[in-house]
Amino acid sequence: MNTKIYKHVHSLAKDLMQAVHRKNQIRFDECYAELQKVCDDNDNTDKDHPVQWETLADFTDDLALAITIYEKALQKAEAINSKDFLSSVAFAIASLQVELGDKSSAIEHLKNAKINSNKIADKDLKAEIEALLEELGGVAEVVEVAEIEEVAETEVEAPVKLKAWKDIQ
Repeated sequence: MNTKIYKHVHSLAKDLMQAVHRKNQIRFDECYAELQKVCDDNDNTDKDHPVQWETLADFTDDLALAITIYEKALQKAEAINSKDFLSSVAFAIASLQVELGDKSSAIEHLKNAKINSNKIADKDLKAEIEALLEELGGVAEVVEVAEIEEVAETEVEAPVKLKAWKDIQ
């Protein structure tokens, strides 16, 4: 991701948090609109990245709209095969689906989050995914990749070593 855009998105996220903390709706709305513009301006360009969409969704009050934005972030994460974003965004979607009472969809997103989280370093996110999946009763349903059976060793005759370069001519 473009560093300048990342810093701008990060700065807007901090401003949004500060506006929430200070209960300043006007400032919140300004920052949210600016973040929305960043997302829209970068959509389907080389500057597009799931972090901006995930951040926008994080600050969206309408849960159904937030899920729609997270789904867009998920598509962006799939496009770049980012296991970190595939995990975090799927977990965020699942969390909102739980709030909306859509347990089966939440479990499906959590299953995907768990599979993708196998390739990330964030142990806290992994634990949160596992905990919510367990809470929803979806743990037993997650299918892990089967282990490869070991093949018995067979004796293979080692090739004869050449004594010198002249032996191969």
